[in-house]
Amino acid sequence: MLRLSLRPPRDGALKVLCLGCHSDDIEIGCGGTILRLIDEYPGCQFHWVVFSATGEREGEARHGAERFAGADRLSGLRLESFRDGFMPFEGAKVKAVFEELKAVSPDVIFTHLRDDAHQDHRLIAELTWNTFRDHFILEYEIPKYDGDLGRPNVFMPLEADVIRKKVGYLMEVFQSQRSRRWFEDQTFLSLSRLRGMECNAPSGYAEAFSSRKLAL
Repeated sequence: MLRLSLRPPRDGALKVLCLGCHSDDIEIGCGGTILRLIDEYPGCQFHWVVFSATGEREGEARHGAERFAGADRLSGLRLESFRDGFMPFEGAKVKAVFEELKAVSPDVIFTHLRDDAHQDHRLIAELTWNTFRDHFILEYEIPKYDGDLGRPNVFMPLEADVIRKKVGYLMEVFQSQRSRRWFEDQTFLSLSRLRGMECNAPSGYAEAFSSRKLAL
């Protein structure tokens, strides 16, 4: 399997833009990868955007960003209050947020999967590509009842302790989701194990992404 490495910017500070509809999306989709990037690029900075974070979920979104990225690495934390499930009907306002995010000019962007069954997720994926035309974009996956997991083509092998840390943080931070039958450690460990098998990860664990375009 071909292995590629990110080329650090000249100043050594990798700039990462993380986009998520809901308070736990970024952490579920690429939390382990974020932890690995921090280890490989100690000076990396994160611009973190959650589009629907209200009430208890706002506090969880803030806690999640600080837990995974670290408060000192958050160059920007933006928590919006768009109504869950209704984002496509507020498309103009969501698009306006993206227009403001152009100023970030990130090296790497993590966003939702284009073929995600959730309408909010699909909108964010579409607007990501619509807004950032010349950037490295990776679309992460979110397990859920819809059964919409696809066939990813980019893999991030992760050590077992990184996966355990990710899952531990998820269980700690997102208490509002613990009543959901699918929100349990075995769900996230199982998916990571499956993706690890697919990419022959030495540890057996990985996170997976879809990339529409890559220039080598």
